[in-house]
Amino acid sequence: MSSSLATTASRAVGKLSPSNTALLVCDVQERFRPLIHKMETVVNTTKFMTSVAKELKFPIVVTQQYTKVFGPTITDAFEDSNDIGSTLAPIFEKKKFSMCTEECTQHISSLNKTSFLLVGIEAHVCLQQTALDLLEKGHEVHIIADGVSSQQKYDREIALRRMETSGAYVTTAQSAAFMLLGGADHSNFKAVSKLVKDHLVLKNEFNE
Repeated sequence: MSSSLATTASRAVGKLSPSNTALLVCDVQERFRPLIHKMETVVNTTKFMTSVAKELKFPIVVTQQYTKVFGPTITDAFEDSNDIGSTLAPIFEKKKFSMCTEECTQHISSLNKTSFLLVGIEAHVCLQQTALDLLEKGHEVHIIADGVSSQQKYDREIALRRMETSGAYVTTAQSAAFMLLGGADHSNFKAVSKLVKDHLVLKNEFNE
């Protein structure tokens, strides 16, 4: 197989590596906390994914929908709340539903990544529109199923199907983390494994 065909085949199955990946955190804000179906699972999974991103040193991008009304990003979504809004995880304010505002799109383009992991809310509105915008630009999109939700369970379920049929990969936080590692010989394996064990202790309400 030629190198170009091999590259095409690799992209087609959605493999992940830290060198070409970024994590997008969509509108995980305080005002939504009591409103979203299984929101604590979303927050816990977001914390796990932001910790994995920090450990494996790939970028995090955070958006907040109309912060004046919906409040700041939930601090529990990060192991260290000081990371929120830092160079590690810059925040982009928006009123557009999609994360792909002009300012955020410029930043995402500057990262020079091809694969994007998505967590956040609401699955059928902001997250779905973000996924479709990224897919339209030719990027790979990986939806972390245990890290996304909506106010209504039905809206979440339909959104996951809609994004998958449009070309997004629907996966789980653990699956993505272990794919990013690639094997037990990775230098960060022990650190990420500890994050996985800590995450397993927390209740995943989507399993119920």
